Amino acid sequence: MIDTPTILVTARQSTAIIHVTIPREQIRAVMGPSYRELLDTLRGQGIVPAGPWFTRHVRMDPQTFDFEIGVPVNIPVVATARVINGHLPAATVARTIYHGDYEGLPSAWRAFDAWIAAEGRVASPSLWETYVTDPKVDPDPATWRTELTRPLAT
Repeated sequence: MIDTPTILVTARQSTAIIHVTIPREQIRAVMGPSYRELLDTLRGQGIVPAGPWFTRHVRMDPQTFDFEIGVPVNIPVVATARVINGHLPAATVARTIYHGDYEGLPSAWRAFDAWIAAEGRVASPSLWETYVTDPKVDPDPATWRTELTRPLAT
């Protein structure tokens, strides 16, 4: 399900994001349109994403998702409607790759968090998922790869 996690130090990465706070059950209805809005805005400004898209959860609550939908960029975006500049932080993080469909992500996160605790580390409250495989390019969920990143408390 997940590859053996690693601990590494990340550099600060500039991003273009849409910040969304919604009830948990609205995630599927919001994710696709927000991602398309983000890409359309970048395209309109002649900006090409510098890597795959991600979601960064800034506050974890069982009922509410407070997160950013984003892509890394090398050129700042001109803030337009909901699209603004953001960043992924420079941090010591734990990282792994999850293999499979998105329905398996909750159990992947539980296994990943258990590994972090077993290593004697403390996870920070935020996390991000980078969608390495595009389901539109490869519709077979068995081939999908999602990079899971959890900053660690120092």
